Amino acid sequence: MRPARAHPETPIEIGLAAAVVAVDAGTPRILMARTDADGLGGLPSGSFDPLRHRTLEIGLRDFVSEQTGLSLGYVEQLYTFGDRGRNAMPGDEVPHVVSIGYLALTRVGSGGSGAPKGARFRGWYEFYPWEDWRGGRPLILERAIWPALAEWASDRDAEAAEGARRPLSRFERVRLCFGFNPRSGDAEVWDEEKVLERYELLYEAGLLEEARRDGREAALARPSLPPLGEPMRFDHRRILATAMGRLRGKLKYRPVVFELLPSAFTLTTLQQTVEAISGRHLHKQNFRRLVESTALVESTGEMVNTGGRPAAQFRFRREVVQERPAPGLRLGARG
Repeated sequence: MRPARAHPETPIEIGLAAAVVAVDAGTPRILMARTDADGLGGLPSGSFDPLRHRTLEIGLRDFVSEQTGLSLGYVEQLYTFGDRGRNAMPGDEVPHVVSIGYLALTRVGSGGSGAPKGARFRGWYEFYPWEDWRGGRPLILERAIWPALAEWASDRDAEAAEGARRPLSRFERVRLCFGFNPRSGDAEVWDEEKVLERYELLYEAGLLEEARRDGREAALARPSLPPLGEPMRFDHRRILATAMGRLRGKLKYRPVVFELLPSAFTLTTLQQTVEAISGRHLHKQNFRRLVESTALVESTGEMVNTGGRPAAQFRFRREVVQERPAPGLRLGARG
């Protein structure tokens, strides 16, 4: 006999969402489905139907194809998002959505038009402007984010009320996630892979529109919020953060960057693609030595006109996958 429950069972719905990434002319882009009635864009997504889809991935591929016209190639599952309050709230009669996020890589112009029903590729730094360091440290960090986080971290009463739920103090978390010392005001080491951790910290501090939309006390207590990138519907900007961090990490130990490139490319195009994803500017000669030492590419023997001096074309050397266990581009730490 089943034990009596203190409250009715909460209906659960499984949502699938895809962060589909492409790089076009040195700009990392994310595929956005049509905008909703509130003016918010989002990732291609839908509810899993076990009667229609044999697997979760098949369901995801169908949603992306139906909503954007794109046929996906490389796909991997990212994470499951099920926090209460980000979508459904206590007392809601609608099902609570558990979202499963996916990362997909594609080449611009491959597999379908990519733009039916209002779907289109958008630059991912429009949603995460503080993650683009290719031109130096983003001004939004010094002007908006760091001062707000320093104030948040200095609230001892609020931190004491959190008790032992957090193994690290607010000060330590700001320092680790944002490479910033709230006490001294000094910049420290920036880890480009901690995209999700930075999003979560900004959400907790009440600095993102999603936090106010979800009714978070820290956001509702603020008279106004700084314009920290464009919000998305539901948990989609959080899923994008997970995809960005995952892809940045995989660059270092898997040859995933070649999923974003044509079959033949110049070393300049390869460098611009790596820079676009990592959000880092790379020294040209150092990068070329790194590519040469990793033996990831080989010459096609052909040249291409780039408007100046002809440039040699290269292709991915697939044998490298069998030659060593972690063939990637280890870019090194950045201070």
